[in-house]
Amino acid sequence: MHNTLLLAIVVAVALAFDFTNGFHDTANAVAPTIATGALKPRMAVALGSVFNLVGAFLSLKVAATIASALVAQNLVTLPVIFAGLIGATAWNVTTWYFAIPSSSSHALIGGVIGAMLVLAGGHAVLWSGLISKVIVPAGLAPLVAMIAAAVAILSAKRLTAKVDRDTSSMGYRFGQIGSSSLLSIAHGTNDAQKTMGVVTLALIANGTLASNSSTPAWVVVSCAFAIAMGTFFGGWRIIRTMGHGFTHLTPQQGFAAQIASSAVILTSSHMGLPLSTTHVGTG
Repeated sequence: MHNTLLLAIVVAVALAFDFTNGFHDTANAVAPTIATGALKPRMAVALGSVFNLVGAFLSLKVAATIASALVAQNLVTLPVIFAGLIGATAWNVTTWYFAIPSSSSHALIGGVIGAMLVLAGGHAVLWSGLISKVIVPAGLAPLVAMIAAAVAILSAKRLTAKVDRDTSSMGYRFGQIGSSSLLSIAHGTNDAQKTMGVVTLALIANGTLASNSSTPAWVVVSCAFAIAMGTFFGGWRIIRTMGHGFTHLTPQQGFAAQIASSAVILTSSHMGLPLSTTHVGTG
């Protein structure tokens, strides 16, 4: 009974984290669309929440990485996962308050690994998986996104070189509705799965699931809806930072940025790599 109660608390905290992830990372997909005037804020956020929900059902490879490739399943406990989630949620809320576009993903991973180190020491962390699937991709992803966006904007300029500026801007504003939707799908395939993986890890730690079990359907559904609701309520502070705080985007540039980010995030999801969608979007 005690384990069941603790498991329920851990799942509830995980879904709360997933909700904060949604409103914290809303800006990744919708900020360029709002900044260029392609969509009004409320419409952009509503569209983003729907496609975040869709994206969460498309793959479970990232969830599998979180559940099995970062810490030893036979050593993890419910208090460890609870501590990691509390740390990650606190970080999300703090950075949201100060309008800092930080990584919810790395906060979650760092929280769980930090708690594991305190509980069981370095041998409880699967260092090869952490380095190859988290640390190296974390450094490369923003750079890859920058290069992809540069190629995309050069291609876009060449394609519309003979089109007058007003017509081109109008066309790219319409295009941003599609690119923003694609980026929201990409965000759902990567970020929602991290919470799915942590909940799966909690079920394994409690003995509810056997080691290396796949993520149950109810976990997929609940995490998908939690991040979608978080997205719908929006993170307006970070939207302002992402939309105007780093650079001023034209519709053409916003479209290129979103297409490049989508390509990088969808590729990483297919490979099971838990990237920071925030850092990719910033790059």
